[in-house]
Amino acid sequence: MYYINKQAPSKTLIYRSHIQSLLVYSLSVPASSNMSPPWRPGKRVAIAGGGPGAISTGLAFLQRGYDVRIFEKQRTCQATGGAVLLSIPVLAILRAYGLTSDNFGSYTRTTFANKWGKERVQLPFNAEVERRMGIQGWQYGVLRSTIFAKMLELVPEGVIYTGHEVTGYEEKRASGEEDSGVQIRFKNGSTMMADILVAADGIRSTVSRQAFGEPGLFHTGIRVWLAWCDQIPGIPAHHGVISHDWQYQASFFPMMREGRRPGFEWWVVEPSYEGKPAPADPRAHLTAILQNWAQPMPRLLEATEFNSQVYRWEVYNRPSLQKWSAGRVVGVGDAVHPVSPYAAYGMGMAIEDGYYLARALDGVDLCDPRAVAAGFELYEQQRVHYANHHMEFARFSGSMFHRLPWPLAKVRDLIFDHTPVLGMLLKKDYLQRAEEETMNLRELQVV
Repeated sequence: MYYINKQAPSKTLIYRSHIQSLLVYSLSVPASSNMSPPWRPGKRVAIAGGGPGAISTGLAFLQRGYDVRIFEKQRTCQATGGAVLLSIPVLAILRAYGLTSDNFGSYTRTTFANKWGKERVQLPFNAEVERRMGIQGWQYGVLRSTIFAKMLELVPEGVIYTGHEVTGYEEKRASGEEDSGVQIRFKNGSTMMADILVAADGIRSTVSRQAFGEPGLFHTGIRVWLAWCDQIPGIPAHHGVISHDWQYQASFFPMMREGRRPGFEWWVVEPSYEGKPAPADPRAHLTAILQNWAQPMPRLLEATEFNSQVYRWEVYNRPSLQKWSAGRVVGVGDAVHPVSPYAAYGMGMAIEDGYYLARALDGVDLCDPRAVAAGFELYEQQRVHYANHHMEFARFSGSMFHRLPWPLAKVRDLIFDHTPVLGMLLKKDYLQRAEEETMNLRELQVV
């Protein structure tokens, strides 16, 4: 976690708990200050939001020679939640930004099973993907705060402005001495001009709402408990399990946290509804769910500090958008995604979005609206259908595993326990598309 002293006159130290400190410009410096980095017409990329998607977008544009300013409304930039799974394309992008593989944690062989431990299918590794990308395995577990802190360390000083809430925008055409581009409004009443504005401000994005209308959020009928704990003995290395009974999911993966300390991330998914009260005693509630579950799920629960290592999410989605840009505004991550954290896609896909957006605009004069529109169109061709498909498949999976009535759920479990249907679904609707997408990242391949 980061703590920022916003009262410092020009620079301030940002301290991260238990890790190291680094120096960045105080965000009380106005955007027009001479102390700020360059802000050149044709190069100006403004980003609303300060989460992983925003930071990835900023890093990708900076690498391509653009001027970037990231505006986060909170006093700190931080990734919310516990642990996360990152797949090979995300890791390759982070590697391109400057993170080394020792920041990625442990690769995982993923097994789907029933609650008693009977294996249904093991996700296969694609040896050619591993060889081309130079990364073993497919999914890696890491604490969100750990990987996000590493990303923040790569951002040059003077780029991130916390305490700056974007409340809207207005596109401007050159008139006389006036600048053209997009004029961004802030909560404190100030404005600034940029060439493009990236909406990276989350599921309730102010920028996305203005560009695309009300998001139409709806409760998906599931609740997720995300948790993590330190390493415990007796669990095979590189081994993760996603297991189900007729209405619950319980899963675990190896992960890495601060100081490259090994541990485990685990989660439980249960049926829910909008307004459903949270249990007064989460530990007792989850213990009751997992009491007859195959090990190591009960052991992981026992090893977890519930006051600081457990997060509860009510899962909301929205109808899939078919367009992620409007004029000089474009979205990444949850600001435009159908928003389903059920399958641990959110953070990784937001990081991917930022990279693809900058790649699509590489070398473009951002003063040229036709060139910007063409770049946005290329980005949308590469990302909209892909992201929507994966999010919608995750939404379908959530409904299939957690919302079927008991008789149908029993039939589903018999099919998954005794036929290859689940493996076929995962191969066709998840792995195949993800592997094809990874193989298209030729500039990130090592061979």
